[in-house]
Amino acid sequence: MIDREHDLPVTRQAQALGVSRGSVYYLPRPVPERDLILMRRMDELHMDYPFAGARMLCGLLKNEGFSVGRKHVATLMKKMGIAALYRRPNTSKPEPGHKIYPYLLRQVKVDRPNQAWAMDITYIPMAKGFVYLAAVIDWFTRRVLAWRVSVTMETSFCVEALEEALEKYQNPDIFNTDQGSQFTGTAFTSVLSNRGIGISMDGRGAWRDNVFIERLWRSVKYEEVYLRAYASVAEARNSLARYFTFYNTRRPHQGLDGRTPDQAYFTPLQFPDAA
Repeated sequence: MIDREHDLPVTRQAQALGVSRGSVYYLPRPVPERDLILMRRMDELHMDYPFAGARMLCGLLKNEGFSVGRKHVATLMKKMGIAALYRRPNTSKPEPGHKIYPYLLRQVKVDRPNQAWAMDITYIPMAKGFVYLAAVIDWFTRRVLAWRVSVTMETSFCVEALEEALEKYQNPDIFNTDQGSQFTGTAFTSVLSNRGIGISMDGRGAWRDNVFIERLWRSVKYEEVYLRAYASVAEARNSLARYFTFYNTRRPHQGLDGRTPDQAYFTPLQFPDAA
């Protein structure tokens, strides 16, 4: 990643990787225990009430006995990478120099593997601290094609997961993400455009545009993450690896007529529409 001994200035290295120059020099401080408890509960509430913004989450937390203000909730939401999910006008400005692509999957019938893939990032709480999880899935079969865990929300771990999926499997026709800066920078989009893959991005705040990966996060959280208290990043990676193996190879899906993602992906027989 960043090599401080390299002839190329750190500023240029950060620019090439699509990461903030400030993050290279920033020395992280431990997150207070109280904030970790709040963030864990906020993540659970966000899974149950994805439409809740900072004001509503603050009210829900206060009803449960937490003493917290709306501004602090908003700060923690930003740190976690979560936001209220609902349709609203796209009035925000993208990252400077980042192109926002149109949503290509509206009224498109996705009826075969590798027709459309999707990717997203979610917050993963641990016993002490937290990490971020990024995953690439096949829309039609729900199969997790690649994933990565990172301690920061930089672009590089998303690019690594994307490149692994493309190396292992057939190129999709369309690749869909949200409008996060990790996905709008050229470090990410150039991987897709160089392969002739259609780049699609959700409408801002429109969680239904990427509904299948939102359902994946719910499954991961309730069937794996919330049942654990990962003691380290290594433990989180190992445990998530076991879960995704189970998810792909053994967990039946109602939308796949009771088949597993592996069965649907590698043996695309005729069955009721999954998407």
